[in-house]
Amino acid sequence: MKKNLFSRTAATSFVLGLAMAASAQQANFLSNNHCIYRVDNSQKVLLLPVQEKAEICNIKVIDGNSQVKAFNIRLASNHIDYYVPLYISEYKNSKNISLDIHVNGTYRNDGGVSSFTCWKNMKYADSYDMTNTEQYRPVYHHTPAYGWMNDPNGMFYKDGVWHLYYQFNPYGSQWENMTWGHSTSTDLMHWKFEGKAVEPDAWGTIFSGSAVVDHNNTAGFGNGSVVAMYTSAGENQTQSLAYSTDNGKTFTKYAGNPVITSNTPDFRDPHMFWNEDIKKWNMILAEGQHMNIYTSDNLKEWTLESQFGAEYGNHGGVWECPDLMKMKVRGTDKYKWMLICNINPGGPFGGSATQYFVGDFDGKKFTCDTKPEVTKWMDYGKDHYATVTFDNAPDGRRVAMAWMSNWQYANQVPTMQYRSGNSIPRDLDLYEYNGDIYCGVTPSPELTAARAKKATKNLTETCEVVVSLKGSATLTLSNDKGEKVVMVYDEKNNTFAMDRTNSGLKDFSDDFAVVTKAPVHGKMSQLRLFIDKSSIEAFDAEGRMAMTNLVFPTKSYNKVTLKGKGKYVVYNLK
Repeated sequence: MKKNLFSRTAATSFVLGLAMAASAQQANFLSNNHCIYRVDNSQKVLLLPVQEKAEICNIKVIDGNSQVKAFNIRLASNHIDYYVPLYISEYKNSKNISLDIHVNGTYRNDGGVSSFTCWKNMKYADSYDMTNTEQYRPVYHHTPAYGWMNDPNGMFYKDGVWHLYYQFNPYGSQWENMTWGHSTSTDLMHWKFEGKAVEPDAWGTIFSGSAVVDHNNTAGFGNGSVVAMYTSAGENQTQSLAYSTDNGKTFTKYAGNPVITSNTPDFRDPHMFWNEDIKKWNMILAEGQHMNIYTSDNLKEWTLESQFGAEYGNHGGVWECPDLMKMKVRGTDKYKWMLICNINPGGPFGGSATQYFVGDFDGKKFTCDTKPEVTKWMDYGKDHYATVTFDNAPDGRRVAMAWMSNWQYANQVPTMQYRSGNSIPRDLDLYEYNGDIYCGVTPSPELTAARAKKATKNLTETCEVVVSLKGSATLTLSNDKGEKVVMVYDEKNNTFAMDRTNSGLKDFSDDFAVVTKAPVHGKMSQLRLFIDKSSIEAFDAEGRMAMTNLVFPTKSYNKVTLKGKGKYVVYNLK
């Protein structure tokens, strides 16, 4: 298996090349909560010590007398968990860079901010070490280069390259400082970190959104430009545009931002797409607990056409991260539209999850086929959220990726070098079962192409297990520590269940130890399991069941036990 390029330094090994300690004299303390830190502008990287249980510090980066950046970070007060980089080289034309630092909380009785351990442990370096030090970092799943990641954003395909943007915190491995990180891949299996693509500005931090390839220059930014729309999260949530003329490497923010506003508190996650049926752009946007549907000719000016969802599906939490797409129903000449709606909380086993609706769409209004009380889940695991698809995917494919975590415990999972990965890519379609239409979820063909040529019986920590079934069966993955994951296919009741209550580390959250159960629409003859160090994704080979769960075994599972009629083989993934 090719080594994943994404990682981040640990506190004890944090730079490539020689590190130089910064002088504590560079900190000028103004009060128990406030200081100014003078930066040596001749250096390339300032390594900031982070302690995840420390109070939040608000930092303003001052260039001379002007603020050029602001971010929040948990500077280490008495213990260092890891370091994150502040790239001084971004200000190479500046001569006087200072950090104006305000620490939240009360520090009147313990010496104040001047007693923090961070000041004596600031480090300068020529570069930032991204060598992986995490035992749980996946190998063939996308993970952030360092820091926190949640929703996938702005995904598109162009000129043989898959572009994935994502909600990114460059200054810690917990949620904060929302920025669009950027990664690219040519095979959906191995990813290259491309840096920060869209950073916070005066309108707010950068929440989720989408990107499209504007082949016909409808926006006026140039043929083939990439146009992104995202939520600016300031005092209120508004929608802003940015565009790229270098295939998504760099973005220029539109001067007319924000382009859409509202007085609704939860107003976010715009997903744009070209609708060939009406020869216009459509956009679907989450507002509270319903979706807004818009049209546009130029990606800049949008007309609100309708709303959907006030009485449909699950409303246990806020509706987020929508998508809307037209797909053919398997084995028929019929086309239907599917509306994806991610919700948090309200998932079938608590926390966040992805629901969807199937119906008709005339370019202005979506009409759902099912009764309002019906809820359909795309994935029945605990760790599948913020699912959206790539724009401009080849051969008309609908390729989706999800955030592989759950808001109930995402900030607490037992990693620190990074937090959160994405699911494997999945191709979506529609199929009929008992007179209803459902979303088919199948591992993308790139996963099959990555299999080793020869199958074995030896379970590894980065593999696909293919199980041929002839009726009900129980499959157990285990190690010699007594840790195990038990999966049960019940043919009579058409269900599949995964028990991770004894899977390994679980004490970081009371919500983690759980048994998840999914309906299987028809008999399952083949089960496909994708194992990658800290995750198990289970699929019916015909796409009629999907289940995604994280696991944190203290030692890799190395034994497969199958009870029932069937057999299994293991493919290492490369």
